[in-house]
Amino acid sequence: MRKRRLPALLLSFAMTAAAGAEPDADADTSKQKKGAEFQFFLDNDRWAKSDRYYTNGLKLGFGVNIDNVPAHRATREALDRLGAGLGCGYASDHKAGVFIGQNIYTPRDIEIASPQPFDRPWAAWLYGGIVLQALRTCGNRDALDTVELDVGVVGPIALGEEVQNVWHRFIHVPEAKGWANQIRNEPAFLLSYLHKEKQKLGSFEVIPHVGVAAGTVMTFVRTGALVRVGKHMSGFGPDRIEPGGAMLQNVGPRKTCDAWWPCEAYVFAGADARIVFWNIFLDGTVFRDSPSVDRKPFVYDLSFGLSMRFRYARFTVSRVTRSEEFTSTLRGGGKQTFHSFNIGIEY
Repeated sequence: MRKRRLPALLLSFAMTAAAGAEPDADADTSKQKKGAEFQFFLDNDRWAKSDRYYTNGLKLGFGVNIDNVPAHRATREALDRLGAGLGCGYASDHKAGVFIGQNIYTPRDIEIASPQPFDRPWAAWLYGGIVLQALRTCGNRDALDTVELDVGVVGPIALGEEVQNVWHRFIHVPEAKGWANQIRNEPAFLLSYLHKEKQKLGSFEVIPHVGVAAGTVMTFVRTGALVRVGKHMSGFGPDRIEPGGAMLQNVGPRKTCDAWWPCEAYVFAGADARIVFWNIFLDGTVFRDSPSVDRKPFVYDLSFGLSMRFRYARFTVSRVTRSEEFTSTLRGGGKQTFHSFNIGIEY
């Protein structure tokens, strides 16, 4: 147990998708009617035949062209200033979205009811948030900037026990018994930024990225890249439940296809490396004592998968291997494998 006193900032947010609002005189009304998206994400380790550590994640989002939300002019200008600071051009397209989500974390053995001080703490994170994106050109490459704000709670109020055990009863596996030992209730936030660029190399596309996240949930810097090959590849590659994930693809209006044959398909492989300075799910809560383990400062993910789009629906599946995130005086955490699924309706 360790007592931590770190500054916390409670942020509130409000965003209303006003697709039917009266457009500005200089707005492109055709843009205001296009580009809406629903995105559903699921991460789970069940298909990797495990039930531990980052064991489940859910995220549901809705996005629109930024002209359809309040204060869109000021938001566009802020995103353009960000791009100018990076030496990139003005954005050709702006998006905004809202979402809700939940992540669940457990130790290795979920059938032990007593505390497990030498394993990963029980924890859940329930949150909502907003995401802003700008598509622009950096040099001769297409680029995508994503800013995401997550605000929520950790602890019993995040409903990790209820969600996990309802699911376990549904699939007829043993219930998790140690939730009485989870980290305690606490408000939490996370602000993140991710920059992607896209470079064509023959029939391949290489999409490197850099990013940063800060908050009481996590603080880290990251870099990595994704390589993909296929036909009619749009957007900037697949996304998962992660800070700064570019969840607004908005490619549906540009090209339709036969509902029974994919008009876009590609396979991909990627890597993401992070230097982690803080992780509430490993370091424990900010304002009170809680279970904790020794966080490893360097973590990486290796992934591969397939993405296809049929008319306005996109389906993506990824297999992710994550390096060891923590150690304890008894043992290390070891690597973890889980699958990530995404269904997107883009119109």
